[in-house]
Amino acid sequence: MSFRVVIPARYQSTRLPGKPLRLIGGEPMIRRVYERASASGATAVLIATDDARIADACQRFGAPVTMTRTDHESGTDRLAEVAIREAWPDDEIVVNVQGDEPLVDPANIAQVAALLATRSWAAVATLVTPLLDRDEYLDPNVVKAVMDEAGRALYFSRAPIPWHRSHASSGPTSDGDWAGAWRHFGLYAYSCAGLKRLSALPAAPLEKAERLEQLRALYFGLAIVIAPAAVVPGPGVDTEADLARADAAWRALAG
Repeated sequence: MSFRVVIPARYQSTRLPGKPLRLIGGEPMIRRVYERASASGATAVLIATDDARIADACQRFGAPVTMTRTDHESGTDRLAEVAIREAWPDDEIVVNVQGDEPLVDPANIAQVAALLATRSWAAVATLVTPLLDRDEYLDPNVVKAVMDEAGRALYFSRAPIPWHRSHASSGPTSDGDWAGAWRHFGLYAYSCAGLKRLSALPAAPLEKAERLEQLRALYFGLAIVIAPAAVVPGPGVDTEADLARADAAWRALAG
């Protein structure tokens, strides 16, 4: 099996402007993401950005970088532009590693690519971890996933799903049983054919309601396969507090 990694990185962020260039262990976050992705066994790792500042930083530490359009709504659209421009074949596997995941585990990158490679019926693969507590279960910022016995995604939601009705007579917030609930995190593998088709589709009503792009795939009939992550994911970065936690975690791992 072979696969490519593309790391979409944009400068603008509402909560943390210039996020890819913020420092983790004294180096730009995008460098840490690139280093982790490069250890995954990918045949190639490419950073895709629309900002010259990010491109300049990547070139300084020797990472391949390509400029993309500024009007993309999502990282998926940025990946699709790269795949089309590079004329990658439809059966090529491309893993989307977010530029704000400096602690992404290389084993999970390889796992999600292998998962897609062994599921011919799927256009997309992604990973989940068990929900740890009630607060995560009820937190709308924590995306939950449900799947069938074959690992086929049934739905993703910010709501607490599945809802154990017999344990929540006063509504979902009274549910004290989150057994079987899964937390989704945004690491995706696509076939190039699936990636290009997904990017060409309009936003779906469910996607707009939940603000979850993966619901576009389900709405239009693109199958997503899910598996538990081999390694518990490290913290992503959306805020200053997240940045401090990720920096501390990286320094602990680096010794």
